[in-house]
Formats: sequence, C-alpha cells, structure tokens
Amino acid sequence: MNMHNPLQVASIIEPSPAAAVAAADYSFAPTPRLERQAAVESNARSYPRRIPLELRRAQGIHVQDSEGRWFIDCLAGAGTLALGHNHPEVVQAMRATLDGQRPLHTLDLMTEAKETFIDELFALLPPAFARNARIQFCGPAGTDAVEAALKLVRTATGRSQVMAFHGAYHGMTQGALGLMGNLGPKAHLDGMISGVQFLPYPYAYRCPFGIGGEAGERIGLHYIENQLTDPESGVLPPAGMILETLQGEGGVIPASAAWLREIRRITRDAGVPLILDEIQCGVARTGKPFAFEHAGIVPDVLVLSKAIGGSQPMAVVVYDKSLDVWKPGSHAGTFRGNQLAMAAGAATLRIVREQRLDEHAAAMGARLAGHLRAVQKDFPQMGDVRGQGLMLGVEMVDPAGRPDALGHPPQNGVLASAVQRECLRRGLIIEVGGRHSSVLRFLPPLIVEAAQIDQIADVFARSVAAAVARA
Repeated sequence: MNMHNPLQVASIIEPSPAAAVAAADYSFAPTPRLERQAAVESNARSYPRRIPLELRRAQGIHVQDSEGRWFIDCLAGAGTLALGHNHPEVVQAMRATLDGQRPLHTLDLMTEAKETFIDELFALLPPAFARNARIQFCGPAGTDAVEAALKLVRTATGRSQVMAFHGAYHGMTQGALGLMGNLGPKAHLDGMISGVQFLPYPYAYRCPFGIGGEAGERIGLHYIENQLTDPESGVLPPAGMILETLQGEGGVIPASAAWLREIRRITRDAGVPLILDEIQCGVARTGKPFAFEHAGIVPDVLVLSKAIGGSQPMAVVVYDKSLDVWKPGSHAGTFRGNQLAMAAGAATLRIVREQRLDEHAAAMGARLAGHLRAVQKDFPQMGDVRGQGLMLGVEMVDPAGRPDALGHPPQNGVLASAVQRECLRRGLIIEVGGRHSSVLRFLPPLIVEAAQIDQIADVFARSVAAAVARA
C-alpha cells in the first residue's frame, strides 16, 4: 500500500467499519462519561446534545465510540479534518516535532516549522494574491482571526463601520457576534461591535426579495452599491465588508461567481477592503484550493482556520501588504506560535496541493449531490439540495405548509432533526444548521472515496424514508 496516497487512508483500518455501518441499527443510552459531561460541562455545550457519542478511536472517515460501534464522520470537526482522522503523514509530522525536541510554544518567534507552513500556504494561494500578501498569526480559533481582520481594516482605513450579510457566521467573540446573522447567540448581550450594516446575501432558494434567480441577485447588488454611493444613504463609508464565499452555519448557501465578481467590483470602486471568511469553505473543500477562486477574484483580506492546522488549532489572516500599517503588538495572542499545528498544517496543505484534493473534492461532491438529488425526487420534504464540492446541504421543508413568494414550502427543523437522528442510528454523523435548523449538512473529509460516498447516500436515503414515515 502507498501510505503517501491520502485516498487510501481509510483502508488502513480493517474493513469492518464500512460493514458495521451497513448493518447498523444503533440505540443510544448515556454512558457514565456522557453523564459526567452533562453534570460538569457548561450548558453551552452543543454537539453532544444531538450526537450523544463517547468517542475512543478514529481513522480516515470513520470514528468508533466507547461501545465499539463505527460511524461515518460527515461532520469532520466542522470541516477541520480535511484529510480525515489520524492521517499518517500528519501524525508523522507532529511526531517528528515532538521527537526532535523542537520548541512547542514560541509566541511569534520564527521557527523552521513556521517558515514551512507559510511556504505551503502561500503555494496554495493564487499567485496574484500571494505575491503581495502578508500573514498575521492569531490565537487558535477562527473567531480571533476575524477580530484581527476587523482591527486591520479599521486601522488601515481610519473608519469604523463594517458591512456584513444576512445569514453570516464569523465566530462567537463579541466582535464576531456583531457580524452574525443568527439572532439567538447575541439576543441578550451588550457591548458587541457597533456600526454594522447588514446586507442581503444571495439565498437563491429563499430570495430576500421574493424574486430569485439572476434578477434577485441584481436587485441585491444594486441595493449594496447604492448604499456605498448614495450621499444620503445614511451609511458612513465602511472600514470593510466581510462575507463568507459559501455560507456554512447559515445553511450551506453558495454565492454565485457572477455575484462575487460584482461585489469585488463594487468594493474596489468604493475603496472598501473586501474580507473573505473562508474558515470553513477554504482549503479545497469547494472544489478549488479556495472558494473565491470559482469567481476568479482576489480579496483584500482572507481569514483562515480549521483545515489549515491539520487537526490542530490554528488561525491566520492573509492580506494585501498595502493594509499593513498597524503598529507592533496591535494584535497578539499567546498561542499564535502553535508549532504542532504548523507542522500538521504544513503537511496537510502539501498533501492537498500535491494530490490535487480540490479536484477530488469536486468529483466526490458532484457524486454525492447527484445521489441527494435522486433521493429528492421521491421526497418533496427535501426542498433544496445545494453547495459546492464536499460542502453540501439539504433544506428540509413541510410540503403541507404555506409556500413563500417563490412557491417554496416553509422550513422544517423538526424533520431535519429527525433525519439526523435516523442517520446516527444507521452509523452516519451529519450536522444541522441554517434557518430554523432545517438544513442537513455534509462536510466529509476530502479523502472520502466513491464507494464511501455511495454508502453515505444510501444511509441518508434510508434515514429520510424512516423519518418521513414516522412524522
């Protein structure tokens, strides 16, 4: 076996996981550790409420729980595990760092691991962006990189206002919450970033203008441009505009290439730095090394985390050098020199680039989307199938409900949760998100193979059928 081929990683373990999933009919009772977790961990915990598993082993696209049951992991650390669990080259990179007595904590001092990581990241970036880029290492979470990006453009422009979008998710710190579309997490909080202007995102299935298609996009773009050019719009010139090239938590909503190109033109004409948040959709997930490449544009600022750390915590901001005017120490973080993350991240980025996992993600994503659309023909409860590459979503609806202006039935979060539970019973881990928690989300590791895609689709189809029958 060629251990350097990431597409063969899933076969390192015995063939039992796939067979176990095929025969799965699991029931779930809290283990002592899960009961302990409920007793001592914060009420803010989220995933264990919907995925009540105690995990003990993981390899490739599979995880095993404490009772020996195997699951296909289509959550993959919310997109963090680009190469799946315990990829041998990533593990070896971390082991070499430990065995070599390399420094593990360096603040922002230079190391060989940091240089290698920077080289690999810049090699993956489009040359037109990389040649004029600077990089800021942030605290370990993506939300800290969002905060850094906001500080960067505010410092560079001398302005304070920010433009964000409906459905946006940029993290859970106070500044990032101020940019969030979801009202729930910020409903009872004060002290968030002020001066945020929210704009319509091109949600094709549920167009905010009730029109849809290219016409809906044109209206939204006209509105945005008018906000920036009308001297009586009431909106001060912003320090920046931030958006997700493909919204994740908002419901797996992709912006079209044409819309992104117009946003780039509008912001450039207005002298507004464009910040692209590719924390979840970056690093080959959408079928390109970075999702903005589908539109052929170059941002002013790019925010990255999740997959860049190769399973370890890492967050960076990459931006045009013309914005690099802030003073030393303007943004810092104790763990911005995570050497294990740099070693694991460099190995991950190299494999993604050398093995062209962007092309593989495009092919496997098209295969999964085709399966999902085939299932959709039998179930009107699957209102919309959308996404790019291996970042896909299915919006569940109530066909008996009152349709919206476009004739689409209302969201059905109850059914989405039921399908998620049925998937878990059959050995498939997926997540829910979007408005009213109605969107079932697929974020499998990029190394997933065709036979595994087929198995994922089969489990999902049986789960939808079971959930609909019980509804």
